[in-house]
Amino acid sequence: MFEVKDGFLDALKFNSEGLIPVVVQDAGSGEVLMVAWMNREAVVRSLQTGQTWFYSRSRKQLWHKGATSGHVQIIREVYHDCDADTLLLRVDQQGVACHQGERSCFHNRLQQDGEIERLPGGPGGPPVIEDFRILAELAAVIEQRKAELPEGSYTTYLFRSGLDKILKKLGEEATEVVIAAKNHRLEEIRYEMADLWYHAMVLMAHQDLSLAEVLDELRRRR
Repeated sequence: MFEVKDGFLDALKFNSEGLIPVVVQDAGSGEVLMVAWMNREAVVRSLQTGQTWFYSRSRKQLWHKGATSGHVQIIREVYHDCDADTLLLRVDQQGVACHQGERSCFHNRLQQDGEIERLPGGPGGPPVIEDFRILAELAAVIEQRKAELPEGSYTTYLFRSGLDKILKKLGEEATEVVIAAKNHRLEEIRYEMADLWYHAMVLMAHQDLSLAEVLDELRRRR
């Protein structure tokens, strides 16, 4: 989340419709994910919440990216260009950016023969495997719990308890996985692995380490 000051907002040059174009870039890989529009209120909400809000020119209303899909964008850095008439947001993309299910909206490439080639996932690579999208959704929920700290949430309890508690739980769950595996109990392994992954993702959020960054590291090793 960012402190909202009139100096930054007043410096922006909105067009005659009160809008400014926004380029959204993956903070880890640098790939361009999408281009959209914001009005002044969308800029303010994005800065205040730390997640992207845009203005729909067709529906004439604000929309929160990922509000229904869970594929939110966590804002890491905000820039405007030299003329202050375009914004650049560097984000951690949870899930996919494109409504067609691709990671980047820019997945249609013009070939030299003039034909259009659809690249799965866009310039950044293949799309997120459907079975793994739950990880992106879980990461988005954990980030939201971290930001809002709603009462009655176990995730809130962990964040409020601090790093030592999170590490203790992570260690306990890792031990539970080992015990289940030694006992050759597949149902218990599945259950305990889910607990282990969840607590690992809470630790990542606590340390401001995104799911995208870990996936990028795995991609680099591959």
